[in-house]
Order: sequence, then structure tokens, then C-alpha cells
Amino acid sequence: MSIKGSITALATPMKEDASIDYESLKNLINFQIDNGIDGIVAVGTTGESATIDFEDHIKLIEFFVKESDNRVPIIAGTGANSTEEAIILTKAAKTIGADAALLVSPYYNKPPQEGLLQHHLKIAEEVQIPQILYNVPSRTASFIESSTVSKLAKHENIIGIKDATGEMKNLEDLKSLCNKEIDAEEFFLFSGDDFTFLEFLQLGGHGTISVTSNVVPSTISKICDLAKTNLLEAQTLESSLSELNELLFSESNPIPVKWALYKMGLIDKGIRLPLVELNEKYKKPLETCLNSLGLIDE
Repeated sequence: MSIKGSITALATPMKEDASIDYESLKNLINFQIDNGIDGIVAVGTTGESATIDFEDHIKLIEFFVKESDNRVPIIAGTGANSTEEAIILTKAAKTIGADAALLVSPYYNKPPQEGLLQHHLKIAEEVQIPQILYNVPSRTASFIESSTVSKLAKHENIIGIKDATGEMKNLEDLKSLCNKEIDAEEFFLFSGDDFTFLEFLQLGGHGTISVTSNVVPSTISKICDLAKTNLLEAQTLESSLSELNELLFSESNPIPVKWALYKMGLIDKGIRLPLVELNEKYKKPLETCLNSLGLIDE
């Protein structure tokens, strides 16, 4: 199954007691698919992977795979700062039937480049499932250098990278160092930054893994399609989302996006500590923005 285009890093809906709300999750998955999204990430950062235990993590991936029913690729978030934990989760994702795994760069323990290289190679050797690297140093304090990525790209099970830095220099370096694998369509480049994803696509990226598409999946999908055929229209649509993007990152993700989905009537307001409900000062601006986009009635 091809993994390109518009991919949503889906929020995990929770009830007010922070238990997982599977009925709302079913509705969210179908909302995404019905609105033209090309793929879904299950239990990534936006899905609050940091506060979901192993049992629920695996149960959630299973639910995504079953509910999507092969309509779009399901990419399971299986990264960890422990290599062995990441292997266990990635093996579970393969057994369940996920189409790929998204593996965040190990966080907090700040491994050197050789450690990052060995971490990802070990997972790729142990688990026969397509794997996407995830570079988000603003969260992990761990940056996968492009030279390290170029070595990993040679492994048949490592099929791409999500770059959330927003720096086009990284994209150019990756295109240069991984050109053989990219040209052979064995390695793909995904933006992980909603503010710069259209520029990323213009410069040769293959898709975006988006937070904003939780709220406006059809618009993000359309921008991805138009990036290839009508750049001016794509830029106009992207501009229409500039305020929404700002507000969806007014506090740590997924705090604002979960509030937006709650106001849209798609989920309850549950979120797990240490994350909390959106600060009062951001609620009204976000609700006004959602109203201006025709997503809610104030």
C-alpha cells in the first residue's frame, strides 16, 4: 500500500476521566477517511503515546487497523527511548497488521549519532515492517543528522523520514544524500511541520504528517493534490489556514487540537496528565477561528 500525500497524526479521544473513547475514535477515523485523507498515524505524539501504556497502545493500533479496513494505510507510532521497547511495539504493530511504523528519535537519553544509527538498524533488522524515521528535536533533544539518515535509508525496511524541523536545509541535504533511494522510490520524505509543509512538497517532499488535518482533513488533502497541479490555488488554501495553524500550536500539541475537536462535537474533552485542557485565554480565539472556517457555530 502506497504511503504518500496527506497523512493525519490522529488525536486519541478520551472521556473526561481520561479513559479512551473508542466510539469517538471510530467516528474520527471515518471522518478522516470520508474527507479524503491518504493515511493515518495511530498513537503518535498527537495520540498521546507518552501517557498510553503498552496494553492500550497495542489495543489502539488493533482498533485503527480493524476500523480502517484497508481503506487507507495505518502507520503505527512505535518509537521509544528504549530500543527493546520500540522492538516490542513494532513487532506488535506488524502482527496486528499495521502498514508501517513511525519511530521517533529516542528522547531524553540523547544518544550520539552512532547510537541513533544502531537503534534504528536493530529495529529494522528485528521487524519486517516498513519503518519511517521521525526527526523532531524540539521534543526529543535528539537530532538525526542527514548523514545518519542516508545510512539508514539503505536498509530495505526503512522507507522514509518525517522531518518536523521546518528547516528546508534538512530537506535539501536529505535529497542530496539519499538521492539514489529516493529516485528508486525506496525512500520517501514527509513533512512534520504544518507551517511549512507546502514549501516542503514544492521542494520535493512526498507528503505531510499533519496535526492540522485532524480538524480540516479535506483542505490538507486538497493542498497536497494541488501542490502538483495548481500551486497558486494550493498557496491560497494554505494561507487560509495560517491562523488555525498558529492557534493549534498555542500550547503543547495535542492540547489545542483536542479542544478544537471537542468544540466541533467530534470528541469529549478528556486529556491525560501532565497535559491539561486548553488555557482559557486561547479558547475564544480558537473558537472564533473555527467559526470563520465554517467548522462550528459560535
